[in-house]
Amino acid sequence: MNEIIADFELDVRGQCCPYPLVKTKSTLDTLDREEILKVISDDPMTPQNIVSWTKKSGDKLLSVQEKNGTFTIYVSKV
Repeated sequence: MNEIIADFELDVRGQCCPYPLVKTKSTLDTLDREEILKVISDDPMTPQNIVSWTKKSGDKLLSVQEKNGTFTIYVSKV
């Protein structure tokens, strides 16, 4: 797999649902089309929430990775 290069990074570790998703949405609103946001979270609900939200928003989910309880999620603004 090719490494994804993010344009912006959002670290929401230590924050619980719904804040990681709310902050992800508000950050994506500031991005230009096709820019990539890297979200780092330790809330196990965050990947599920972002996956569901991107299906509705039309933004593109590029990757969800988990390592030692920390999730790294890449989303591209559409």
